[in-house]
Parts: sequence; C-alpha cells; structure tokens
Amino acid sequence: MILQFNNLFLYRCVSDKNSTISHTPPPFHIFSNTRFFHCLGSPIKNPNLFMPKSSAQLSITNSVDGTPRVAKTDAQAALFDYLHCTRGLSFLDSEHISKNSPCFLGYLISKVEKDQDISRALTKFFRYHPINEFEPFFESLGLKPPEFASLLPRGLIFLHDDQVLLDNYHTLSDYGVPRSKIGRMYKEVNEIFKYGVGVLDMKLRAYERLGLGRSTVIKLVTCSPLLLEGEINNAFVGILEKLKALGFSSHWIGGYISSKNTYNWNRILDTLCFLEEVGYSDEEMGALLRNDTALLFEGSGKQVYVVVGALLKLGLKMHEVYGLVLKNPQILSPKSAKNFWKALHFLFEIGMETEYIAQILCSHIEILGSHSLKGPKTVLRKFSGDKHSLCETIKKDPSAFFNLAFKLKSCNAEYVAARNPNNFVEKIDFLMRIGYVENSEDMVKALKRFRGRGDQLQERFDCLVGAGLDFNQVSSMVKQAPTVLNQTKDILERKIECLRNYLGYPVESIVSFPTYLCYDMERISARLSMYAWLREKGAAKPMLSVSTLVASSDVRFVKYFVNIHPEGPEVWENFKKMFTMEE
Repeated sequence: MILQFNNLFLYRCVSDKNSTISHTPPPFHIFSNTRFFHCLGSPIKNPNLFMPKSSAQLSITNSVDGTPRVAKTDAQAALFDYLHCTRGLSFLDSEHISKNSPCFLGYLISKVEKDQDISRALTKFFRYHPINEFEPFFESLGLKPPEFASLLPRGLIFLHDDQVLLDNYHTLSDYGVPRSKIGRMYKEVNEIFKYGVGVLDMKLRAYERLGLGRSTVIKLVTCSPLLLEGEINNAFVGILEKLKALGFSSHWIGGYISSKNTYNWNRILDTLCFLEEVGYSDEEMGALLRNDTALLFEGSGKQVYVVVGALLKLGLKMHEVYGLVLKNPQILSPKSAKNFWKALHFLFEIGMETEYIAQILCSHIEILGSHSLKGPKTVLRKFSGDKHSLCETIKKDPSAFFNLAFKLKSCNAEYVAARNPNNFVEKIDFLMRIGYVENSEDMVKALKRFRGRGDQLQERFDCLVGAGLDFNQVSSMVKQAPTVLNQTKDILERKIECLRNYLGYPVESIVSFPTYLCYDMERISARLSMYAWLREKGAAKPMLSVSTLVASSDVRFVKYFVNIHPEGPEVWENFKKMFTMEE
C-alpha cells in the first residue's frame, strides 16, 4: 500500500486542467526510460507539462553529467541528511550512497528544480514523498539503473527492511571489497547476500586458508562471486594445487586475474590437465605459463578447445594433436589461436578439400598462428573471384598463400621474401642466438621490431662485431635499440668510421649509447665535425660523451656547441650545407 501511495506522487504527469493520474508506473519506475532533449526552441507547447530547465539556465558551472555543481552538492547534502539523520543509516553508508548515485540525484533535482534552495526543497520533498532507498543504494554499488531495475525487492522501499542484505554488504566492505564492485556481485549471485550472520565471512576466510592473501581473495570474489556460493570451489582448489606443483606461489594467480573479467575455473583446470596429457614436463609447463599467462586467464583457456577441436575435425588423431601442440605451444595463445582459426576459415571459404587444409595448417602452423590474414573476398579479387584457381595455386606452392593472404604493410619484394616460412625460421634462429627465448613474449616483440631476413640481420650483427665489439656487447646493444639492425651494413660502417675519423673515439664508446647508430648521417657528420673543430680551437672539453653530442636538441646544441665561439655560427652553417649536399 505504501509503495502504491508513493508511486501515486512520483508519477503525476499533468497535461491540462482536467488531467488524470496514472496509477500504473513503468517497469523501472523512476528514471530508466526518461530522456531529456535540449534544443533552441522547445517543442513542448503545453505550459503545464513540467520539463527540466536546460543546464545553461540553471548554472554556468556544471558537473560532468551536466547537472549544475551547486545543485548537485545541495542534493547530495540533503540525501545524506535524510539517510543518516531521518532513516538512521550509518555515516559511512549515507555518505557513500549520496556521493555515488548521480542518476538518482538527477531525478531528485528534477523534482524541485524550480526552487532556488535545492537543499530546503528536497528536505520538504522527503517529508511527504518517501523514496525507494534501494535505488540509490544499488547505484552506489556500481550498477546502472537499467541493470538493477529487476533486482529491486518487491514490497520494500527502506534499506533497514532487508537487514540481511545490509549485513552481508557490510561484511564484504569491511573485508576490503570495493563498494563499487559489490553491485556486480549482487547482480551475478545475489544468493550470497542472503547468508546468515558470519557465514559470508567464514567463506572468505576459507580461501585465505588455501594460502591466498586478502588482496588476492578480494580480486577473486569480485571477478568470480560464484566462488562464494555453496562449498569451496573444488576446481579452483585443483588449479592452485597444480600451480603449486609447477613451482608457482599461491599469490601468483592474483597478479594475472582482473576484476573486470569473469573466469571459468573448470575450463582452466581442464586446460592444465590437457597440457599434462600432451606430454609437457613440469619445467616446460611452468616456462610456458610464465611466458604466456593469457593462455590460462584470457578466455579461461577457451582457445585450447578451439584449436584442438579444429584439428580433430580436420581428421587428425589425438596423439597427432598432442605432438603438434608439443612442438608449437605458442599456437595455444589467444592471439595465435585467433589467427589459426582465421586461416582455417579462409581455406574452407575458398572451397579447399579438408585433407589439403590439414596438410597446410599442420606444416605451417607456427607462421599461420603469428600472422593475421586478409579476408577471402579481398584475395579472390586477384583471381577474378575464381576459387578453384586460388586453391590450385596454394596447393602447388603453399608459400603463395602467405604472400597473397597475409596483411602486408608493404608489397616490396624484400618484405614478401621475409614472410617466406624458411626466412621466418632463420629469423627466429638468429634471435635465439643473440639471447631471445623461444616462444617468449620478448621474442614475439622482437620479430616485429627487427626487419629483414635472418641472414641480413646476421650480416649486420657481424659487421658490428667485426668493428671491434664483443658478441655480448652487440647483443645487449641491439636489444636496447632493435632499429640498429634495420639499417644496411654500409650505413653502419659509415657511422662507425665517422666516430673514429672525426673524434678518434673507440667503437666501445657507443656500447652505452647504441641509439647513436639510429641517427641519420647528416646529423652525425655535422655535429661531430663541429665538436672536432671546437676542440681544435680549445673551446670544448676533449672527451664529451657521444650521447651529449648527438642526442641533444638542435636548440641546446647551438647554445652549447655553436654560439660559444665567435666563428661558431658561420662554421656550423658551412658544415650543415656540406653534409646536406653529400646526402
């Protein structure tokens, strides 16, 4: 009865003097379907129909959501006073609700917007119009109005009428769960908010007894509140036990889960079991998971099901799938699995026979998993839409598939050649020789940064070693500045000769500053020549670092290495002109 009486006042819509009152509120009875449109000329002709004023009419200074800041502050204060002083909620609860329910505040302001004193008007409004306290409460927990519309308790409008809900809410907030995350937990598993006194706290402590820290438990229950339903989750316990057997601490899992995602613990456990069945040793599994944590936690291992299911449908036996995954573990990463699936779809789309698809995918699974493909329609344009012709081309020379279908950034011959499977393997071999770990995240990044074939990269690397640098020194340099090896051997030799001829510096002087080799010849030649001239004139210190000379900005260089000598500006201009003409 009280709720119906409340709705009678909240949903009065006056259209004329003989207006009627609607007794049937919309499903979400305050603001889920309410929209306001501001325009230069009001389309509403009826002067008695109430519409909120535009933000420009109310205040010059508005908050982010368009509500005038002064009005919003007054509304927050009035709502806090109502919840704390009138309704008896705690100070912290009242403060949090009043400061974190902007939509509900907007509704309140719209009811008293014509009044100058918002705070006083709302105090009067609360006196005669009891509000549904669950609405601002759920909004303050991080839910949007449409999300909690169906969650509002029937027949209740006061929070104290559901003391069990409040008790469990306080248990979570006191434990450290952010209040803004509790709404999602309620939406997904509201049964946990019906537990008796002490039950929810006992379930939280049960996960701590597994060796998890409080921060990890908080992350777990916010992203997967189902863990708190019923008994302790056996699948999750199984995951922890397997991770401990692989050498991971109990806290490791907390560093790779996100409260923004959801996780299927049963599927993650199945993924770990699958990797064991494939034949990985504990050391290999540990290294695999450390290098690619997304394998477990991104999609909860879904990509494993995708890849294995596709291979089985292509006619491979389970032991053949195990062998393929054992040799190419990177195919189980989310990105590689996605690329693999696209390649499979591409070949099916053009009508290739299953046996040939299986042959191509199994022979080139590594390179297909590491590159994204164009769509079939795009590639078919080069064959005038003839699928049969494209299939025959790929059957005769699978490398043609890579050249045609990969999303190339450039169509030059060198880039296409670099995508040849043999060249790709050579490139990986080179990177492994200089210290990169196979299938690691660093290896994936390096494959993108180092340009050229494996033999070209090796030639440039040997050039630096031949110049007098140690193998380990060059390895360290190219890891710090990969673009060093993206230049030709001739350019590298010229830059090293500049260092020796102009300044007489040993080649070791660039070990701590490898990016020296990345600057253009014009800049290097002009600056080193200017510094050499200053040294001859006795106007500069004799052994300044290469980074000081080359990396400083043009303004700074002119200030400290040109203008310090009367003839400096003229000499500097001559050097710039000379080396510009040479380039």
